[in-house]
Amino acid sequence: MCEPDTPPDGDGTGAAPASGGEKALNRARGLALRMLGHKPRTAAQLEAGLLRRGHEEEVVAAVLDECTQAGLVDDAVFSRAWVSSRHHGRGLSRAALTRELRTRGVDEETVRDAVAELGDEDEAAAARALARRSLSASRGRERDTRMRRALGVLARKGYGGGVSYRIVREELESEGADIAPEPPE
Repeated sequence: MCEPDTPPDGDGTGAAPASGGEKALNRARGLALRMLGHKPRTAAQLEAGLLRRGHEEEVVAAVLDECTQAGLVDDAVFSRAWVSSRHHGRGLSRAALTRELRTRGVDEETVRDAVAELGDEDEAAAARALARRSLSASRGRERDTRMRRALGVLARKGYGGGVSYRIVREELESEGADIAPEPPE
């Protein structure tokens, strides 16, 4: 079950030499454990890493199955942790988190479930915090410059234009800044 490499023959342990298939499986297990020890990975990332290093598809499938059964690889757990960490740590929107999980090979249902844990209030609070930080860093500059920069920060974090504009506008108003009327739609 996803065990490290066995020592090579002739190591003084008296162990019988492993067959070619067992050796390949043991090497792949060892690599999988090293990869997982470095950082958490999705099943797709682990599979790609093992294949990229020349392991046979059957060996990779067996190692992935063993690691999944042992609880070392769980895309649902990974996704929930990823969403929580990246949303609270970097303020990423649900859209940005969805894109990131998809690029890591997580299936659509798991992505939806993980991202669904963030509510509209959570997302608005994160966007508001980002807008405040950006606006406070640009005090003393022209209102349009401050607004443009704050909108840029929110856009890079994956927030839509309408939500971003509303939040930045509200934050500027709370500072007492003179706000122009809303643009026509």
